[in-house]
Amino acid sequence: MSEDSKISKAQQKAVNKYVKNNYDRINVTFPKGHKDILKKHAAQYDESVNAFIVRSVNETMERDNLSSAISEAQ
Repeated sequence: MSEDSKISKAQQKAVNKYVKNNYDRINVTFPKGHKDILKKHAAQYDESVNAFIVRSVNETMERDNLSSAISEAQ
């Protein structure tokens, strides 16, 4: 890792504070082996595993007519 790409402790602290104030964290547990399956699927759509999970949840909720819950939460 080059010196230019290192993140200072102050920068990391600022990022952590931003994330804490702007995002909810949810731990999700999958059966052994599913992580690799999720990674491969997400890569096919050029997205992170997190983005894939968020998209999947949002699409499912929309399909289940719960999109109003998303609007209310935001």
